[in-house]
Amino acid sequence: MRDADFPFWGYDDVLDTIVRQADVIPGLAVLDLGTGTGALAGRLSGTPDLNLWGVDFSEEMLARARTRLPSAHFVQGDLLASCLPADLARRYDRIVSGYVFHEFDMAVKLSLLQRLADDYLAPEGRIVIGDIAFPTAMLRASAQRRWEAWWDLDEAYWAADEVTPALSALGLDVTYRQVSACAGVFTLTRRHDEGSV
Repeated sequence: MRDADFPFWGYDDVLDTIVRQADVIPGLAVLDLGTGTGALAGRLSGTPDLNLWGVDFSEEMLARARTRLPSAHFVQGDLLASCLPADLARRYDRIVSGYVFHEFDMAVKLSLLQRLADDYLAPEGRIVIGDIAFPTAMLRASAQRRWEAWWDLDEAYWAADEVTPALSALGLDVTYRQVSACAGVFTLTRRHDEGSV
């Protein structure tokens, strides 16, 4: 590993971990947020009878994704809009994302994740996000010192110890797995209160 490879050390391992955590089985509906050219969607596409959707703001990227994965559905849209495009208005068994959420500050991350859980996630579904992340804010600060020359101050890299309590307060259960020195995978599910039907 070279320092200059920050922040994408272990990129393929992160995408593979997202796929494992998503545990996609035939017949599920899956939404890939910030799908780009379909790198993550392509890893999921081998599952039979998968209802696979992707959204991205770049029509140029989506054109490449459509060529790569002609059986998937790709829609242009802005994740920060008040709602996703009408074509995506349904419930998904899995919502996945690779290397997108670091573009958003904590408040935006939380707002978007709450909206996704409330409006788009199936009752027993899960959201799986792989991104530039660290287990603690202290380790993130240490990483910033180490990789100062490559650190993008306009991006908001995750610290699991910061975001987990905030997501829990929104009614989401969170597990976090560190995959590389600078990236990890979050798995979010809706908390079901004991005694609820």
